[in-house]
Amino acid sequence: MPVPAALAAAVAAASAAGAAGTLTGDPALGGVVVGGCAVLLALSAAELLLRHCARRFGGITGDVLGAVAETAATVTLLVLAVGAT
Repeated sequence: MPVPAALAAAVAAASAAGAAGTLTGDPALGGVVVGGCAVLLALSAAELLLRHCARRFGGITGDVLGAVAETAATVTLLVLAVGAT
């Protein structure tokens, strides 16, 4: 995937998460911030894992892609859980 397209997808996902955060009705816009941070941190964790595995294994496999997806989902849920408190 070209870098500009990946950046556009990341911005779109963070914007969508922020827009969904407004539905929480938080007057201080906390939902927007937490939603955007959750997406950005999940993307960062996924990218770090992908780079590590590509360097370590000399490429990526389906198992690596599955681990990346699970890592991103876990980080997202952790950030949303911590942000909800």
